[in-house]
Amino acid sequence: MARRSKQDPYDHLSKEDDAEAAPVPCWLCGRPTGKIIVWHHPVPKSRGGRDVVPMHPICQQTLIANFTNSELQRHGMDVTGLLDNPNIRKFVDWVAKKDPDFTATITKKQR
Repeated sequence: MARRSKQDPYDHLSKEDDAEAAPVPCWLCGRPTGKIIVWHHPVPKSRGGRDVVPMHPICQQTLIANFTNSELQRHGMDVTGLLDNPNIRKFVDWVAKKDPDFTATITKKQR
């Protein structure tokens, strides 16, 4: 049977309860993320993407609704190319004033 130490071996590390981490900015809209963070592959995994970026669920849904995997692969990690799309620019301008945990249904792109 393992012995229990009276000292906490991890007492030199900061505890999660002591300080909350600063919110991470969303890769697409730049707003601070809320309670739910989606780790999105800017280059889809099916196209060899390995890097992930933090996003709001609504921002990820908007990207998926407006771009195909091959289009996302072409843009790669360059968010400015995605923001040049008028639909994405209109969405980002609209969602800028919303709460970080704001959600809404996204209309799927007609393909």
